[in-house]
Amino acid sequence: MTTRARLAELGRQLKDRIAYYRALYGDPRTPWLARALLWLAIGYTLLPFDLIPDFIPVLGHLDDLVIVPALLFLALSLIPAEVKREHEGKMCGRTS
Repeated sequence: MTTRARLAELGRQLKDRIAYYRALYGDPRTPWLARALLWLAIGYTLLPFDLIPDFIPVLGHLDDLVIVPALLFLALSLIPAEVKREHEGKMCGRTS
């Protein structure tokens, strides 16, 4: 597989993941705390500043690799399993 094909696949997976999180966020059965954590994860990713500045070696970039996945993990753990399964089924069943 070429580098271009790998990047295209990675981009597609990222697009699908964002659509999945968006669907979970919009579902009325998603608890408010999970919605807040999803919102925080997206907001933290898009904010121009970090809790730990990027110019600090290693730690500056490590916070992005720890905080966002931790927020997503916590949010997903609060969402009922049937809601996650339903939206995963919809995502797998769609054609792109």
